Amino acid sequence: MSESLEARFEKALLADAEAVGKIDYDPRRFKLMIRQKGGVETARTLLQPGAASYGFEVLREKGHLELSMEALLVQAPWRALFSDEELMTAMERLWAGGYIPALN
Repeated sequence: MSESLEARFEKALLADAEAVGKIDYDPRRFKLMIRQKGGVETARTLLQPGAASYGFEVLREKGHLELSMEALLVQAPWRALFSDEELMTAMERLWAGGYIPALN
């Protein structure tokens, strides 16, 4: 049986978190949250209205928003997991951070 889209998204999030570790930022709390809540629920929690997460701000400052959760979830096939409102929140954060993702 093939892996669910949710499980593949979670693996992609964790892979990006590993890459983030190579740019002098330890996303330990983010990885713990993924393991506790799952990838989709973690993303939904972090997309709640209000300021972007600390990790997002660190990635923005370091010029690596391509490794952010927001940049990942707006891509196909992951965007099918999220509501239009959640996708717009992610896009608005990315745009405000000066990052325009190439949507595929």
